[in-house]
Amino acid sequence: MSPEPHDLAMVPIELGRLVLRDHSVSAPQYIYLREVDGNRSFPIIIGYPEAVEIQRVVTNAETERPMTHALMHDAITQLGAKLAYVDIVDVRQNTFYAKLVLHNEAGEEVAVLDGRPSDSIALALRAKCPLRVAESVLDTVRTDDAKDAMPPGEEEEPPATETKPEAPDF
Repeated sequence: MSPEPHDLAMVPIELGRLVLRDHSVSAPQYIYLREVDGNRSFPIIIGYPEAVEIQRVVTNAETERPMTHALMHDAITQLGAKLAYVDIVDVRQNTFYAKLVLHNEAGEEVAVLDGRPSDSIALALRAKCPLRVAESVLDTVRTDDAKDAMPPGEEEEPPATETKPEAPDF
């Protein structure tokens, strides 16, 4: 079981860039998260649908009908809550674990949900809420000086699309 977010030392992070390597469900996609007030960063391999959703949010692209992440965001809002922040709280066997923290209109915590970081980050970007990572996780997975090191064996294949978000407006 992952620790609760309020039990950990947390570091504010932001989306550094998104790399869509291929328009294929089987090809690995990457997001690079970076420390807001520092030089540490780290990549996370995510699925194609989540990468496309993150790209939609970053580029302000709309769909005719709500996709899953937009629907989830709307459901949270319609139920009188808001996504207060998303924390990446653990990494085990190269798998990251995230927590979505929901607050009511009074700012009180009403729920902490387990989520995949890719889905959680897509929701956080849509909700324009802070992203954080546990210091212990960042120490484990970081790359120094905000270098975006690709995993071994991935360097040869150039990305099909790369998206760098503008500064967040949290």
